[in-house]
Order: sequence, then C-alpha cells, then structure tokens
Amino acid sequence: MAFLDLLDNIGGLGLFQLLNAILLTIPGFLTACHALLQNFSAAIPNHHCRIPNQTSTAFIPLEKNNKPSKCERYLNPQWNLLILNETTHHKINQTTEKCRDGWDYDRREFLETIVSEWDLVCSRKPLKQMSQTVYMGGVLAGAIILGRLSDKFGRRTVLTWSYFLLAVSGTSTAFSPSYFAFCCLRFLCGMAVAGISLNSVSLMMEWIPTKSRACIGTLGSFGFTVGQLLLAGIAYNIRTWRKLQLSISVPFFFFFVCSWWIPESARWLVLNNHYDKAMREIQRVARVNRLPEEGKKITVEVLHMHMDKEIHVNKTSHTHFDLVRTPQLRKITICLMMLWCSCSLGYYGLVMDLQKFGLSMYLAQIIFALMDFPSLFINLTSLNLLGRRITQGGMLIIAGDCFSILVPVDMKILQTVLAMIGTGFMGAAFTSIYIYTGELYPTMIRQTGMGFGSTMARIGSMSAPVVLMLDEYFSYLPSIVFGIIPIFAGFSAFMLPETLNVPLPDTIKDHCGGERGREEEEENYLIVHTRCFVINTPLI
Repeated sequence: MAFLDLLDNIGGLGLFQLLNAILLTIPGFLTACHALLQNFSAAIPNHHCRIPNQTSTAFIPLEKNNKPSKCERYLNPQWNLLILNETTHHKINQTTEKCRDGWDYDRREFLETIVSEWDLVCSRKPLKQMSQTVYMGGVLAGAIILGRLSDKFGRRTVLTWSYFLLAVSGTSTAFSPSYFAFCCLRFLCGMAVAGISLNSVSLMMEWIPTKSRACIGTLGSFGFTVGQLLLAGIAYNIRTWRKLQLSISVPFFFFFVCSWWIPESARWLVLNNHYDKAMREIQRVARVNRLPEEGKKITVEVLHMHMDKEIHVNKTSHTHFDLVRTPQLRKITICLMMLWCSCSLGYYGLVMDLQKFGLSMYLAQIIFALMDFPSLFINLTSLNLLGRRITQGGMLIIAGDCFSILVPVDMKILQTVLAMIGTGFMGAAFTSIYIYTGELYPTMIRQTGMGFGSTMARIGSMSAPVVLMLDEYFSYLPSIVFGIIPIFAGFSAFMLPETLNVPLPDTIKDHCGGERGREEEEENYLIVHTRCFVINTPLI
C-alpha cells in the first residue's frame, strides 16, 4: 500500500486540497511581481545632463536621432544654436565633457525609479543590471539554505518565516537610504522568494493524489503569468518605485498570519518520526473533506504501513558524485547543465529588457505574459505527441533562432514579434526541462539531479543581467548571445534518451530501463521531486 491510498481514503482531491492550493497559489502572484519588479523599479527614463540655471539647448549636443545626448555636454556653450532660422552656424568650440552636475530625467512615464534617484546611468549604468544579479543570487542562496532548513524543520515552518522575511525585507527595501542598502535588502527578498516557491509546491503537491497532480500543477504554473499581468496593472497606477515596492511587499504580513492555518506535510512528519502530529494533520484534512470517520481510522500502524516504502527510500543517502557515476549519467548531467542554464539565461534575458522594444512598458509586460498561454498548450501537445527530446531541443532551437535574428533598430514591430515568439518557445522549453529532468534520473538520485539543475538555472538567470551589459560594446551582442547559447543547448538535447511512456528508473543499476510501472514510480518521484520543483519556475 502507498500513501496515495491513504489520501484517497480521506477524500482524494477534496475541499481541503482545493482550499490549500488556493491559499498557497495566491502569494505566488506577488512573488512573480518581485522577480520582475526591476522592469519598472529600475526603468531608465529619458535623460540628459543637468545644466543649472541655463537653457539646455546651448549646452547639450544632439545624437544621431536628434535627441539630446544622455551622457555628454558641451564644454563651452553653443549660443549660436539658439538663433532661429540660421543656415550656417559658427562653431565656437564643440568639445564635449561628461555630465558634471547630474542629470535631468523625463518623468512623464516614471515619476521615480532607482535609476533616477541614484543616477544609475552612463558610466554607472552597469549598477542597474548588477542589482538584478544580486537579487538572483539571493534566490540561489535561498534555494540552497532554505531548502536544507525545510528538510530539517518542516515545509510549513520555513514557508511561514519566508513570508515574514519577504514582508520585512521587501518593506524595508522601500525605505533604502542608498543603492548598497537596496542591493542587500533585495538579496534577502530573493532568498525569501526561493523559500516561498520551494515550500509552497511541496505543501501543495504532497497533499494531492497522483491522478490530480498534473491538473493542479498546470493551473499552478499560471501563477507566474497572473503575477506578470498583476505587476503591469499595479505599476501602471503606482509610478514611484518606493510605493510600488511597498504595494507588493506589505501583503506578505497578511500571508504570514494566514499561513499558520496551512497544515504541515504528513509525509515530512512521518519521515521525521512525528507520527502523532501526522495523525492529527490527516484527521484534520479528513474533517475538512467531510470524512471524519475515515480520519479516526488512522493510527501509527496504518501510517507506517502506508509510508513504509517512502521511509525506506528516505534512509538512502546519495551525493552529487552519483550524477556522474556512469558514462550514461555523465552524458545526461552535462547535457542537462547546458539545458537548464540556457533556458534561464534566454528567458530572463528577454523578459528583463522590455524597454528596448519601444513599446509602453506596461503594454509590453502584458503582451509577453499572455504568450505563456499558447506556449503552454503547444508544449503539452508536443510532449505527448512528439516526445520529450524533440520538444526540448526544438523549442530551444526555435527560440534561439528568434533571438539571434539581427533586426534593424528602426523595425520595432518585427523586433517585438520575434521576441514574443522566442519568449513563448523559451517558456515552453523551461516547462519541459522540469518534466524531462525528473524522468531522466533514477529515483535514488532524482532529488539531487533536480537540485543541481535548478542551481544551473539560477546561474543562468544571474548571468542574464551581465550579458545585457554587453550592449555598451555592440548593441546586437546580447541578442546574439541569447540566441546562440539556446541553439547550442537545443542540439545537445538530441543526445539524450527519449522518456515518453518509458517507466521511470528506480536505481542507478537499472537506469536504462526499469520493470516497475510509471504510476507506482510517481509515488517515489513525488518524495524526491517536489522539494526542488519551482525554485526556478518563472513560471516558470
């Protein structure tokens, strides 16, 4: 017997499971807002050198597009430029210099951003991208640290205090006195977001029967999409970064209070020898599902009987060395490293650079979010018809092709359409990699493999802002990098074995083919998979 039988006895997918899923999904809308907040809080307004008590016309040179230079001013004023209808200008001295007195910003679209507040432009422009890298570093640290703490102290406990950490650090970020303080607090926000994502999925999936897991998981994946749409609406109505930061951080104080209603995972309680607490939680679930009599039948002996297989699996420890123990595993691990890193690099590289498309930031955010809906449908259809390998490789290659096409700067519509298509296919590839990785590794090292893959993804997302800095040397260079790397990784996917309708391997020895059926394997798969399921979901 398995734990799934016990779940079916107390209601399966009942009222409790639905309420629990909703309670865990709603905060995910705002964690998605935190992940993409930089699009608005660090937007770069139009700007030029500040000229105290003088007209800027005689002091600011024009660029090729007839717009004022953003980073230079005339060393000597060109008063002749103020003379109207003059056909020939006498050039006094057009030597330029860097801005000496700060910058003036166009505040029509953004009243205040961290860029305009701390002058993160011109020579200080890399600091804008660096703040996002710091945030992603916090997500990586949170996945490692809080993931281990959740194994030791429980999913619900770490989730609750992750809510509190995000509420405090997010609110404090809105009052940052300096750029350095802002980065430190954003690092803590990233840690909290990782803790919330990690434990929300664990608590949701560990209470849901196998037959309903795909449906609930698919619906939950839209949380990131809804968060993007929500962020566009909030940012449109709140045009200062401090108030915007507050608006998506303060609600986590409410989530912190509500989280005490969420029950701890019965699986975790049993695996950590808390049988009495596990019995109480299961009986509570039975009451909410209106099956109190079934809950009363649960005893320590019944729990041990249902969880015997999982307890046995949990006692076996493995290291990252097992990921490269055999030639087959070495090939799989190397290919998955490239796939995870390229998916995250390409996705975040596009969604975090919406200003370059020349559209309203708010409209661009909505358009790119809506692309998740058709991409998810295409991805699910392809996974079931064409298989994992073709889907994974094909999605990355198509996305990379869209990113790497060099479109002239003045063809904004074509540039935007290609980026939308590429982002959609990249999001589909991102979804596929979770499924594919879980099916490639045997049960005994699946958790280790998922955790390692998620680490590679975080490295990719941390690298995306750094790649964006390359536009200082050549404007098309970031697009070329975001295109070539996914194409290269996409071809590596064809070196992996196909896993469609193939039973999941149980041990390293029978990795090339197991005798157990997929449905039975999914029980072990859940134990080791949910802990790392959405560390990197941008949804995904």
